[in-house]
Amino acid sequence: MNHYLTFLVFALLIALAPGPDTFITLRVTVAGGRHRGLWTVAGIIAANVVLGVLAATGLGAVITNAHTVFLCLRIVGVVYLAWLGLQAVVGALRGGGDGWQAAGSGRLAPHHAMRQGFISTFTNPKALAFYLAVLPPFVGRHPSLGTLMAYALTLAVLGAIYLVTVALVADKAMSLIKQDKVRRWIDGVVGMIMLGFAGALALDE
Repeated sequence: MNHYLTFLVFALLIALAPGPDTFITLRVTVAGGRHRGLWTVAGIIAANVVLGVLAATGLGAVITNAHTVFLCLRIVGVVYLAWLGLQAVVGALRGGGDGWQAAGSGRLAPHHAMRQGFISTFTNPKALAFYLAVLPPFVGRHPSLGTLMAYALTLAVLGAIYLVTVALVADKAMSLIKQDKVRRWIDGVVGMIMLGFAGALALDE
């Protein structure tokens, strides 16, 4: 229990650190509203659960040690993050409210939002590597599958609580911001940050 409480504090700090998941949730919420933002979070949660199960069952170690698979995940993750970032920047540069609406809520269906969240998280090789690096120091040498699952799913649950909060706060803020120019500026900044994450993932060895 002491180990788990320590892990809980550590996982909470990790969950609060902004990453691609945070900015994808923020961008979709800004562009499409709370409903689509929460669907994006649902996709991210599903991806984190799958990654946690892979890590807990040992398949994650096999995947990360398979260079070709890991490289493919990395390439797909870079391309997808860059694509989402470019979409946000292009949408922000379009003049007028109609252009912003077309780039955001007018086009992004709930299942597309969920797919964005899932793909962006699942194709990020650092996410799987993170699960494999964080769990072993806390669970001991010969943990049961149930113990591994409990720790892995704790990360997913804390991340879900944080991202739901981000979506709700962003939606509330957007309801107070009436100027389309400010909304598009936010969308553009988030898009640039996402492009930065894509570049960092591409250059990281």
